[in-house]
Amino acid sequence: MDLGPFAKWLSGDSTLARPLQGLHEERIPATAQTGEVAIAEKGISLSTLLAGVAQAVTQAYRSGIWTKVEVVKIDGQRGHLYLELAERTSQGNAIAHARAVIWAKTANAIVPVFEQATGAVLSAGIKLLIRAKPTFHSQFGFSLVIEEIDPEYTLGDLEAKKRDIRAQLRQEGLFDANRALPQPWDYNHVLVVAPQGAAGLGDFEAEARRLNGFGICSFTYAFSRFQGDGAAAEIRAAMLQALASLRAGQGSSPDAVAIIRGGGAVNDLAWLNDYALARSICEAGLPVLTGIGHERDSTVLDEVANLRFDTPSKVILGIEQVIRKRTADAQANFELVTQLSERTVNGARSAIEQRDNEVKSNAHRALASAKQDTSEVLTAVRLSAIHTLALATDASREAFLNIKHQAGGQLAEARVRLPEFLTEVRIEAQQALRTACEDARSAFGAVLERAVIQTRDASAATERVRVDIGEGAQRTLTDAGTQSEALMREIAGQGPAKTLQRGFAIIRDDSGNTISSSKNVQPNTNIELQFRDGKVPAKTSQ
Repeated sequence: MDLGPFAKWLSGDSTLARPLQGLHEERIPATAQTGEVAIAEKGISLSTLLAGVAQAVTQAYRSGIWTKVEVVKIDGQRGHLYLELAERTSQGNAIAHARAVIWAKTANAIVPVFEQATGAVLSAGIKLLIRAKPTFHSQFGFSLVIEEIDPEYTLGDLEAKKRDIRAQLRQEGLFDANRALPQPWDYNHVLVVAPQGAAGLGDFEAEARRLNGFGICSFTYAFSRFQGDGAAAEIRAAMLQALASLRAGQGSSPDAVAIIRGGGAVNDLAWLNDYALARSICEAGLPVLTGIGHERDSTVLDEVANLRFDTPSKVILGIEQVIRKRTADAQANFELVTQLSERTVNGARSAIEQRDNEVKSNAHRALASAKQDTSEVLTAVRLSAIHTLALATDASREAFLNIKHQAGGQLAEARVRLPEFLTEVRIEAQQALRTACEDARSAFGAVLERAVIQTRDASAATERVRVDIGEGAQRTLTDAGTQSEALMREIAGQGPAKTLQRGFAIIRDDSGNTISSSKNVQPNTNIELQFRDGKVPAKTSQ
């Protein structure tokens, strides 16, 4: 029998152990008897060689060695875990491979501790720091028996990768580019990037279909893998291709991009910590919303996105809240416009009535004042004419008396002095009397003519005053009419038709009454929406 499998129990000085002491030597036994064909036996058996290798490995590694590895594949059988491990260069090229095993008892002890500490599931693609003991078996070959896993190394590796991506993006001035964009003011169209068939996508779609059904916001979906080698590049390609298609087909970009998936283990999310994918979000040029994991999960995509939500359900809830706020703002603005319009109409109506009353009052006062002024002028003219006439009469009477007195004196003197002058005196007296009469008539005519002229001037002045008052009243009425028309045009410009042209809508019930408050609307109620170009029937939800 071949004693190689029993070599570990044999003494080092025994000749039976020589194959283990010098595997490169050749043992040549004695040849057969003379006449027989000499059959030379060279070398050792494969099992002996492999047993020597196993002993050499056992002697070289009597305890486990801490080793950095990457898991390529992992399978389980009856509680045991069988792994394929590798070492890769920075370019991703594999430079070493090995098989490893975690026996069931050890797996039950160390795997739950590792997964609880890291939040990661032991799966392909994860990097580990393991304490492993090399073993060699003649039938199964070389493998590593894993005795312990250091969770801090895995966490450090994941965090180091995120730290390098952050540093590179900050160095390029891109880290805050998407976060610096204004948050979407409203949502009409959203591009959604998600893994097809994911549970988180189903929760998102349930609410998204409701918004799309009411014509409030539409959603375009781009599907991609979110874990596994190449997942980040596939997500990036799907997002950029969808954006290019929307811009080419619709001529505009969506309001935002939502990147969503359900929560998962840390190593599942680690595929998303990719520099090229993070940079494409920074350079997207429109807000990016993320709902990738649960609250405790965080990726570089969450850090560079415009808005980060914990779950896909919260992403659609955030979109709906913005839409609700804009709807409430529109309703409040519509009510405010309605109130301002009514207030403006009432104010204009009051102003018109006040102006009309003022014009009428001013016209009445002006006419009354003109009549009073005319009456006073005519009275003054009459009084002045009467007074002038009285003065002229008195002057004529005094002149006549003076002449008569002088004539009587002269007559008496003439009678006394010389009778002969009687005739001459009489002639002169008669002549003087005629002259005085003519003077009196002339003076009375001048007084009468002056009175007529003054009366005519007073009448002309009164007529001018009346004309001026009439023209002023007419101008006041014309100005008031012009202002009233301007106010009416302004009031007409604030009506519901103009409001509808600006993108608002009027909601009415079955009776055609305007609904201005959500409290007045019951579930399953038929309503009517009036837009600028027509009316649309609708029904409230439960």
